[in-house]
Amino acid sequence: MKNVGVYIAAIAGFGIYGAMTGVDRDESGAIVDGGSLDAFDMRVGDCFDDPSEYDDEVFSLPGVPCSEPHDNEVYAVFDVSMSSYPGEDEIGYVAQERCLEYFEGFVGLDYDSSTLDIFPFYPTSESWGQGDREVVCAIFDMNTQKLVGSVKGSGI
Repeated sequence: MKNVGVYIAAIAGFGIYGAMTGVDRDESGAIVDGGSLDAFDMRVGDCFDDPSEYDDEVFSLPGVPCSEPHDNEVYAVFDVSMSSYPGEDEIGYVAQERCLEYFEGFVGLDYDSSTLDIFPFYPTSESWGQGDREVVCAIFDMNTQKLVGSVKGSGI
């Protein structure tokens, strides 16, 4: 019976740690204090830095308020409507093309004229099997300069 108490304490500890290290949002949902941004809780307008290490799958990213220098901003989130996982190349292509469709409406300038570039996050075969259909479109400066403030409507 004592082992159950240890497990419950450990689970509660991980939950408290996650809550303490996660991003803080204001009433509108904007990030007001940096921390770990869950990849499955990313919203349009969220700003984040590149991870310190890259992996095939992203579970969290360093979220920051957009008023602070940051590497990326989420500008679109949508679900793909395919009956089965099409493979990494095809899902990557679909994500890229759909993200391009949202670009001008967010930035206020067409993609080819902009100094910004895009990076889509899309389901892997593993996450697809768990019901993941979400694509997150992130925007960044092609010259790897930090962004400050939102690029929404910036025309850059």
